[in-house]
Amino acid sequence: MDDLRHFYGVIFVRRGPFTNGIFKFQIRLPEQYNDVNQHPKITFSSYVYNPHVDEKNGELDVTAAYPRWDPHRHYLVTALTYLKKIFYVKHFGEDAKANIEAKELCESDPEAYRQKVDHCVRESQKEVFVNDPGCTARFTEESIHHQVLRDLLKRQISDPSQVNKQVVVNIIDKASKV
Repeated sequence: MDDLRHFYGVIFVRRGPFTNGIFKFQIRLPEQYNDVNQHPKITFSSYVYNPHVDEKNGELDVTAAYPRWDPHRHYLVTALTYLKKIFYVKHFGEDAKANIEAKELCESDPEAYRQKVDHCVRESQKEVFVNDPGCTARFTEESIHHQVLRDLLKRQISDPSQVNKQVVVNIIDKASKV
């Protein structure tokens, strides 16, 4: 980690128009982050078709939600809450200006908008295994090791509520000695 003002994240959308989307993003804090109007910059590395996200560069329009960033009232978690919210909005207000085409399509032809949203969700799923350089969270495709571990856990654990790290480590240790 070279830059303490640069973070990577991912959101797994479980309901709403973007259901099953897996969207990766980066957050960059400006040097003067604790000053008034020094908004965090949130950029999606996954394609997001949304009126609050610039289609060209993937940047979330944080200023739409917080026109005047006040470090005494707004925190990084505030911006993350807004990031989450954009995936559940069904009707967009005047503040949705980052992608005017998406907003107009949502209003004029909801079915066509829905198709574009569905496409971006499918793209996010396809691209999940493409890892951003520098990101410590790595997504890998399932291998035989995952299947073996899953089978071992299913056979040896009758009550999932009793599982803890030590139980899993013991099962792996026992299996490695066979």
